[in-house]
Amino acid sequence: MESCPSVKNILLLDSEGNRVAVKYYSDDWPTNSSKEAFEKSVFTKTQKTNARTEAEITMFENNIVIYKFAQDLHFFVTGGDEENELIISTVLQGFFDAVGLLLRGNVDKKEALENLDLILLCLDEIVDGGIILETDANVIAGKVASHSVDSGAPLSEQTISQALATAREHLTRSLLK
Repeated sequence: MESCPSVKNILLLDSEGNRVAVKYYSDDWPTNSSKEAFEKSVFTKTQKTNARTEAEITMFENNIVIYKFAQDLHFFVTGGDEENELIISTVLQGFFDAVGLLLRGNVDKKEALENLDLILLCLDEIVDGGIILETDANVIAGKVASHSVDSGAPLSEQTISQALATAREHLTRSLLK
């Protein structure tokens, strides 16, 4: 019986191999120390490559790892060796592009840490329990932005999309009353 395409983890590491945001969906790494060891190993194996213009692929510990670098951030998506590389690559590209949209093109460690909540929401929108939900960066960023809208902020301090979302919320509430 065939199953849905799935991923084992999504990693966002800095230029020294330290965690920025990570999510594991597999029991292949049961302890935190085994997860950190995997992250260090995959970072060490890939750090000398030039994956800045397009994604690269490697086999690592019987897993397919697809990765891409931007500034001082390293994006990784891991799937089982039986998974389709193109699907895993699409997940990586969706994550990479959605983060770029959410950080307004300023994709670096400082900006990522300041907006860590958006990145973690982004991971939740892409994959749930290892099952791929969405790979379109615009859809992902849109869902994350709608979750993060602070409807209590004055309209003058909201972006246009946030203001429209707030107005839509108020209209929905008034129609339901």
